[in-house]
Formats: sequence, C-alpha cells, structure tokens
Amino acid sequence: MQLSVREWFSEMQERVSDLGLRGLLYIPFTIYLSLWYGVTSRYEPGENVFEDEWDLLIILDACRIDTLREVADEYEFIREIDTRWSVGTQSAEWIAKTFTKTYEREIQKTSYITGNPFSDRVLKEKRYPPVVNNTIPFDIANWNVAEGTDFNDLDIVWQESDDTYNVVLPDVLTDRVIKAGREGTQDKIIVHYMQPHLPYIGEAIKTGRPATEVEAKGYELMERGQAQREEVYPLYRETLRYVLDDVEELLENIDAEKVAITADHGEAFGEMSLYGHPEGLPLPIVKRVPWVETTAKDLGTRDPKETESQSLDKNIESQLRDLGYV
Repeated sequence: MQLSVREWFSEMQERVSDLGLRGLLYIPFTIYLSLWYGVTSRYEPGENVFEDEWDLLIILDACRIDTLREVADEYEFIREIDTRWSVGTQSAEWIAKTFTKTYEREIQKTSYITGNPFSDRVLKEKRYPPVVNNTIPFDIANWNVAEGTDFNDLDIVWQESDDTYNVVLPDVLTDRVIKAGREGTQDKIIVHYMQPHLPYIGEAIKTGRPATEVEAKGYELMERGQAQREEVYPLYRETLRYVLDDVEELLENIDAEKVAITADHGEAFGEMSLYGHPEGLPLPIVKRVPWVETTAKDLGTRDPKETESQSLDKNIESQLRDLGYV
C-alpha cells in the first residue's frame, strides 16, 4: 500500500498527462479504493477458495470465463465450467484476501507454489493493497493476512522468470508441483500460473520468437487507442491454450482426487470501458471467475527438471512493469 498525499497528487498528474481526460477518473478512483479496502479488508463478499473442497487448486492468472469456454472442447479434463465470485479483481488483492488468519489452519496444511511477484510483496514484505501504481490519499484498511511462515511450504519463484519474456513460464511451476506432489508433506497444493496474464506470449512461444509490442502490452495499447480488440484478444486466447497444455500434463503426473481450476480475477478488453483488471471493482467481467472440477492421476509420464540457475539480481519492479504495473 502506498500512502502519501504528495505522491498521490504527483501520480494523478502523470495519469492525466498519459491518458488525458480519461486520466481524471483516477482521482475519484483512488479515493474510492481507500474506502473499498476500508470495508473489504474487514468483510469481503467474494467466495474464498478455502471454502471449497480440493486437494490441488490451479490458479490461471487473469483467466476469463468465456475464453475458457471457447477452448474447453480441446481439453478432456474440462467437462463443465462453473463460476465463482473471486475475492479480488487483481492479484495482490486476491492474495491478501485469500490467505487470511481466518483460514490459518487450512493454510498450515497448504503448499503455495507461485510465479506471481505479488505473492512476495504481500506474504513476505507485508505490503498490502492497493498495488504499486495506485497511490491512495488515505488509509483506513484493517488487513488480517497470514504470515509467509504459516504455510506448509511457500515457494515463490518469480526470480526464475524467463529472460526473454520476463515472466515465469508454466513448465517451471509444473515441475515444482509434480515434485511437491511426489515428495511433499502437505495436504493441499495451490499452484499459481502466470498465464494467460500479460504478456500474451502463447503465439510467440509457439513460433520461438520474442514477444511483439502488441503481445507485450496488449490491453494497455487498446486503452490508448493504439491497438484493436481483434488483434489483441486472439493473443490472449492462445496464451490460455499455452498454459492449459501444461495443466494437462500436470494432471497426468500428480495424484489428487479433487482438483479445482480457477482464476484470481478476469481480464477486460474494453467492456464497460474497462481494460485489464483494475483492483477493487466488483464487476462480473473481472470479479467472476471460472471454476472447473476434475481429478489427477500420477502416470509418471514426466520427470521434473532441476531448476536451472537464474539471475538472482532480477528486479521485482521490472517484472511488475512487464506485467502491466508500475
């Protein structure tokens, strides 16, 4: 959480300079966020994932319900797509409202394996919402977030992001989960994949090239009028396929009677003039998420690779910037 009237005023000036009249909307929005977190840090009307029964919970970051339905026929493990109201519309908000002291007993039996850098910010650094690019003028929140040490295991791997795309690729997390499933002592596992969130790299990965500007910035270009939905949305959908291919392999290499596949929040491509996933907005396009139930059986078709040594001086601000923040 960022709190400074001077910083708030400076940020509002930057918003107006960057987005023109649309940037003026951020002034009442940040005041609203102060009030929103004042209420929802105490009482969140969304559905916490710990209220459901599962052994393995798979989080697809920024996965839309309709897009999952578009590709569902391509995957045997997706039979029926239900929905839930998420506790957040942005990752930091979801993390802070999911892993609370209310569910401490469940958290103590859970391994959380995540490529999301906000897991580090919230659970280790104790930097609570709003996120890095939304400074608020006043703070009345009362957070009740669990400690990182409360987990059976907390495996935050954002520093193992791919050097070309500056995001953690699915295979890194899949290997971690397979290993935890075969060797760990936890009762539950949560894996937090970074796809289909920006950058929309599914097509780039397939063709073995770096991401284009449209793939890297996606809805940000749409918001500025520099790209159309018709060119951005298919890249997002292909990125969903990319992560689902890894999920399919994961489900053949771990034993879990009850598996749930969901998202932390959705993704907007201009609906109601929204782009991306602004925090604190209880609108269906970003707050209602898919919920798929399936099972998993370890057939031993994949041996997890040892993690290759990655640069340990990677900057979390740089990674958040490439994810559309800062």
